[in-house]
Amino acid sequence: MGVGVSIFFLTLGAILRFAIEPDVFGDSVHMDIIGVIFMIVGGVGVVLSIVLAPRRGQTSDNRLMHRENNPPDL
Repeated sequence: MGVGVSIFFLTLGAILRFAIEPDVFGDSVHMDIIGVIFMIVGGVGVVLSIVLAPRRGQTSDNRLMHRENNPPDL
């Protein structure tokens, strides 16, 4: 999960938590609790993306190239 997806989950969670009435879908679905869960998932995703981002760039690609200094015969 990248930073963009994590920010999407944070935004969706905030909308569900603060902008929608908790009893819109009845008493069986608690939208405020689902919003809090989405915000937690988004926050953990942002932290993990930032912590693990430097490790992605540390791949090494060591190649040994052998060139001979012999020009082709004409």
